[in-house]
Amino acid sequence: MSDYSSDPTVQKHRWWILLAVGMFTIMSTLDGSIVNIALPVMAKALHIPMNQAEWVVLLYLIVICALLLLMGRLGDLVGKIRVFRFGTGLFVLGSFLAGFNHSLALLLCARFIQAIGAAMTMANNNGIITAIFPPQERGQALGLIGSFVAVGSIAGPGIGGLILGVLPWGYIFWINVPIGIATMIVGHAVLPKELVAPKQDIDWAGFGSYVLMIVPLFLGVAFGQEQGFLQPQILALFGVGIVGFWGFGTIERHRLQPLVPLRLFANGEFTLSLLSGFLIFVVNFFSVVITPFYLENARGFAPTVAGNLLMVFPVVQVVIAPMAGALADKIGPYLLTVVGLSLILIAQIGYVLWQQATPMWGLALVIAINGLGNGIFQSPNNTMIMSAVAASDLGIAGGLNALARNFGMVVGISAATTTLFATMSQLAHQPMTTYPLGHNGWFIVGMHGAFVVASGLCLVALGISGYRLVGQNRSGTQKVPK
Repeated sequence: MSDYSSDPTVQKHRWWILLAVGMFTIMSTLDGSIVNIALPVMAKALHIPMNQAEWVVLLYLIVICALLLLMGRLGDLVGKIRVFRFGTGLFVLGSFLAGFNHSLALLLCARFIQAIGAAMTMANNNGIITAIFPPQERGQALGLIGSFVAVGSIAGPGIGGLILGVLPWGYIFWINVPIGIATMIVGHAVLPKELVAPKQDIDWAGFGSYVLMIVPLFLGVAFGQEQGFLQPQILALFGVGIVGFWGFGTIERHRLQPLVPLRLFANGEFTLSLLSGFLIFVVNFFSVVITPFYLENARGFAPTVAGNLLMVFPVVQVVIAPMAGALADKIGPYLLTVVGLSLILIAQIGYVLWQQATPMWGLALVIAINGLGNGIFQSPNNTMIMSAVAASDLGIAGGLNALARNFGMVVGISAATTTLFATMSQLAHQPMTTYPLGHNGWFIVGMHGAFVVASGLCLVALGISGYRLVGQNRSGTQKVPK
């Protein structure tokens, strides 16, 4: 898809376009986390054990990660707006079907449809915004998309809890239907017509090897935290994933029209920004996983109090992200990413310092600093990712960015629980896979160990961004190429 930023008709409607794209971004990311809080209720209603109910979450994430690159490439070949529109329809259909309390089979089928639609929208939202907004507003627009991602990713459990408090569990899906239809109407009115894309073939062999890589790795990470990463079946999954990775690289190097142009990774700006974004999503999900246990179990706060505290993170990020994006448009993104990552690192150290009697203001301050750091970091980093590639690669770049985000979420959940439970198991001299009731001290020590790991990962990301900043200072430029 060509750059629409010079079209006065598109520019006139660009903020309405952003709203339409952003609403679906919220819904698609929200549905990756909102279901977690409803799993016990759903399992009881459907008369299934919890391990089967967990597939409602797992299937959604697996399908999204498996399809993101294909949908991003499809957007480059047939048009990002066309793929986005079709994805919104599938997502609304899947949401409608998922709300019926009929059977696990119907629910999983609906989640599969939802995930296809979510992958189509996630892979192309940043590309659409990058193509539609003029360079001087691009950072602010991508910052708002980053805010929508934050709301969907972080606020899911809180919003899900509010819905479950007054309505049956099906409404966590049905709430998407009227919002989705309204957004589709707005999108139909304001989204520009797709320009004719050049005729190209899809790299199906590359896609197959990618699926062979990503799905076993995903399952290995997800199941490894429960069964242990040294179990033969887990090692076998990782082995298959490694073979798939080798096959994917071999195929892509010899394709004239690859699924993922590997030349993108020769672009240091793109690769380092993508890696930093992945690491910070891993870091963020340490707090997403651990802080609810700390607040509700270790501190004994009511769920509403804990929920209000946790909502400080997305609220602060939603306010700060567009400001950071607008500032990045004026002064460049490099210094802002370093400032943002420094604040995130301070927040991780703050989590390490939490104790059994840390005052409420101290808890809120650490969570707010984390949201502030993410708000400052995410927008400029997304701008660097999307501005580092040619217009013809915006779709696949957006797909890789969304993949890094989703896979970072999975790795973060797994790494946080593995570190936490391993530390508590050492203290208890027996395997621990849940909260140690009556032994809050064990949990506090485990939490500290987990956030030390998160601090180390954040320090790596900070080192990467510091390296970028020094390189840009030496070259005498601070602004991303437009």
